[in-house]
This record gives sequence, structure tokens and C-alpha cells, in this order.
Amino acid sequence: MQRYYAHPRNLFWHLIGTAIGRDIASLDYESRVAALRKARIGLWDTIASARRTGSLDTAIREVEHNPLAELVAGLPDLRAVAFNGAKATRIGSALLAGSGVELASLPSSSPAYAAMKLADKEAIWRNLSKFLA
Repeated sequence: MQRYYAHPRNLFWHLIGTAIGRDIASLDYESRVAALRKARIGLWDTIASARRTGSLDTAIREVEHNPLAELVAGLPDLRAVAFNGAKATRIGSALLAGSGVELASLPSSSPAYAAMKLADKEAIWRNLSKFLA
């Protein structure tokens, strides 16, 4: 669909909504993105391209990373970078090591990650609000 988190069972929009204190999951895609902009949240992938059979992160191969360090260097007011899931955290943390920006690891919003209760995921994602004040 060429949209971030388009799968209807992915909880990203719900979880990021808890961080900004607004239900954005019920909005159309353009309104969701506008709500993120208003909250001064950017959204970008750690991976620029890869090969993957299926939807699991463990199947990702031949990875090319996005230039996260260059992005961060060009955003002097950036307060933090948060990673959605373990794979993004591993990649992004390595790319941004020593950048000086705070890095936050979040539990995956994917429906495939069911090891954590929704309430626990919400509590962790809600912690992002401290960077938005």
C-alpha cells in the first residue's frame, strides 16, 4: 500500500496515539500522518531496502540501511529516536552509536509480537511523551 503500518492488525497507530494523547488509529492515513507532524514526530525506516519472504523481521536479508546518522546530524532540535521492535533497535542503535541523541527501544507494534500484553506495550510507548513537551 506504500504506507507505514498499513496492516489493520498492526498496533502502531494505536500505540503512537497513546504517546501523543490522541486516538489517531480511527483516522484516515493522511490525518494520521498530519497528527504526527503536529506532534513533531517524524516517521522513517531504518532499512532502505531488503529482501524478505513473508512478513517476519527474521526473514529480512540483503539489508541496505537508511542514512540515519546523516538524518540526525541535520536535525539539531531532535530530542530522541525511537525504534519499533528489536530488529529496528539493533540496526538503528548501531547506526546512531555516539550520535548524542537519546535512543528508545519500543516493543514491536506487529501482530506477530504477542509476547507482551497490550497494556504493557501502551505503558512503554506512552513514555515517548516526555520527548514531546
